[in-house]
This record gives sequence, C-alpha cells and structure tokens, in this order.
Amino acid sequence: MSGFISLMTSDVMEYIIRQAETKDENHIRNCAERAYTCYVPLIGRNPAPMTADYAERIAKGFVYIAVDAQDILKGFIIFYPVNDYILLENVAVMPDNAGRGIGKALIAFCEKEVRQCGFNNVRLYTNEKMTKNISFYHRLGYTKIRRSTEQS
Repeated sequence: MSGFISLMTSDVMEYIIRQAETKDENHIRNCAERAYTCYVPLIGRNPAPMTADYAERIAKGFVYIAVDAQDILKGFIIFYPVNDYILLENVAVMPDNAGRGIGKALIAFCEKEVRQCGFNNVRLYTNEKMTKNISFYHRLGYTKIRRSTEQS
C-alpha cells in the first residue's frame, strides 16, 4: 500500500498524508507519547503505542503521517494486513491539533487504501478505559465485535 492524499481541515489548513520515512520516527514517537499520556493514570501503565517499535513499522511501510506545508507532523496512522482483514493498529493526533479532522482523515485514508487493496474489513482494538477513543470510533461507524483481555 502506498500513496498520499491532500486534505483540508475545518481550519482551512492543508495537510498531506504520506508514507512515513525513517527521519519521521522521533516525531511519530513524540506524537504517540503526547497523545496517550493522558491515559496512563486511567489504565495504570503506559499504553502500547507509547512503547511501540516505530522503526520496524516504518521500515515495513505500515506508517502514514499527516503533515502540514512545512512537513510538521500533525498525526499518524499504522495499519497492515492480517489474514483476511486490515488491522488499524494505531491512530494518533498531536493534542494541539485534536478536533480538526486529522484523525478522521487518517482513518478515511486507511479505509480507502484497504478497499484499493481488495480488503473489506478493518479491525482495531482499544483499551476499554479509553472512552473518548471508543466514542470517536463509534461516530465513524465502527462497532464492537468482541472483548478480550491483554496480558501485561
């Protein structure tokens, strides 16, 4: 999967979604840490996106980023095929850009790529205590298909 898309947000600022490169890793990690820090007290530990191996995901071509005209990272998404579906592993937006449609645009980009690659199913998972994220996914039309327990 590859490609990019130019989009407009409600703030009328243009963003490009492009495949992440090695040089983007620190910015992606910073975005994840900033976006997920608020959940540490709720779940009692760092969420998986705060400790993920972004270098490996980037090298495999699984990471796409939303950047502004100055190539400043505003958010990112990670997705890849697993059996007969696409796993949307992570989507995060810099907190100071939340509510501007970037997360929604990143997921729309993922869904477009999924269809172009012949898949019909996107799956994701999130911690049950991340109610803001769950609400966001529900508004986009995602439904809960099962509940499971992660070993920490």
